[in-house]
Amino acid sequence: MTDITLEPTTAAAIESQKLRRHFGRFDILFFLICTIVGVDTIANVAQGGGQAFSWMMVFAVVFFVPQALLFSELGSAFPQEGGPYYWTRLAFGHLAGAVNNFLYWITNPVWIGGSLTISCIAAVQLFFNGNHSLSTVAWFIIALVFVWLSIVAAIMSFSVAKWLPTAGAFARFLLLGLFTLSVIIFAVKHGVHGLGASGYKPSFSGFVLLVGVLLFNYVGFELPSAAGEEMKNPQRDVPFAIVRSTVGSVLLYALPVIGILIVLPTSAITNFSGFVSAIQDVFTVYGGHVSTSGAATLSGGGLILGDACGILFILCLLTSGVTWIMGSDRALAVSCYDGAGPRFLGVINARYGTPVRVNVFSGIVATIVVVLAHQITSGNAAKYFDAVLGVTISTTLISYLLIYPALWKLRRSHPRVARPYKMPAYRILTVVLMVLVAVATVQLILPGLGSAWFSSSFAPSGWTHAQRFTYLWTELMPVLIFIVVGTLFWWLGRRAREQAVVVSEGLDERGR
Repeated sequence: MTDITLEPTTAAAIESQKLRRHFGRFDILFFLICTIVGVDTIANVAQGGGQAFSWMMVFAVVFFVPQALLFSELGSAFPQEGGPYYWTRLAFGHLAGAVNNFLYWITNPVWIGGSLTISCIAAVQLFFNGNHSLSTVAWFIIALVFVWLSIVAAIMSFSVAKWLPTAGAFARFLLLGLFTLSVIIFAVKHGVHGLGASGYKPSFSGFVLLVGVLLFNYVGFELPSAAGEEMKNPQRDVPFAIVRSTVGSVLLYALPVIGILIVLPTSAITNFSGFVSAIQDVFTVYGGHVSTSGAATLSGGGLILGDACGILFILCLLTSGVTWIMGSDRALAVSCYDGAGPRFLGVINARYGTPVRVNVFSGIVATIVVVLAHQITSGNAAKYFDAVLGVTISTTLISYLLIYPALWKLRRSHPRVARPYKMPAYRILTVVLMVLVAVATVQLILPGLGSAWFSSSFAPSGWTHAQRFTYLWTELMPVLIFIVVGTLFWWLGRRAREQAVVVSEGLDERGR
């Protein structure tokens, strides 16, 4: 059988020459830590109580590890620029690649303008504004500075910008390490709220409640491969970084969740500020007190450490957004010069070696999300957070329904491509990954379905049972619109596709 792939378009040949190899082994490792370990959803997980920790460990085994195996193979066997887009297009064609990649990309400016921005504002209010609400003007200034600082960082040359994920990884080590140590001191001094063994027992309702956010926390192994042709040695470095980041990421998620469960009663954990509230509570051991109403006031050493951790928390948020924008914007630019999007966006800046046009496009979309979400929810922070986070997670997870099976298809269509690493039991594990993602997507759009759809136990904060259909369309309509726009992108890329030439895979061991 002759393996067939597509020669790069003329546009791809031009643009790929502007890419520079700056991405080394430890750069990829720190990039992955920033990509996977997000601090904005830690409190969402902790809201599920003790069983949230149990389900986190279950998904680490049945979802996180199989993903690591899958992307170790794809990232080392097909290290082309654009990573997840390239694999999907190579396996299923330009239309599937265009639609899926648009879903993969759009998640990130929506996420930055949504839950990351509101988490940043919550931290500013709690640590630097006396836990008082910001004025509307101040709210928008902070939101827009956060968004555009992320975009400027993504625009910088990788030789410079790669140090930001490194700083973000160490910020996570410091923040989560100090928090964990402080929890231990707090527990010794004040005792623990404690959860009986039954509190950690997994349940079906807990699965329904948590599956979406837990899977969202565990995706991102593929992102560095979006810069595949900027890696120094992807065949060696991708599996190395993935294996090490797997263990580190699970620990960095598990420790703060356990800490919050120990320090705060579940009823006191809010979706977007629960983690920073827990930081304030435990840091009272260094100076400060917790009032009878539950509000923490820091002083002395507690205030100094609290402010420092507030800055670290914001840096963690910023670097989460930057790494995802760096990767997903590259994937979109590649799709556009490969014939799956408008050629105007498929441009690599010759000076920086980055997709500046797509970066700016992402900033514009994130800005629109900031304005629209604030207006639609009338500034209700909890409602804003949950609505935008739901769209973000569902759109992200849907894109993996084609990325995962690309491995299965490419095993069959491109068997002669050299594979430095092969995923074991790939058929079974790929099916497991797809089933979990499909179930999580349904639960995000129809929370509680199969148990008690949109009951008080499953409805997002700020939403009532009577608003369940409003919420359904709030989540479903953006996804449908994104699919239509992705199809439009495919149509706009038709001229570039006409320049592609069919060749034998045997001419290139990397699949080109």
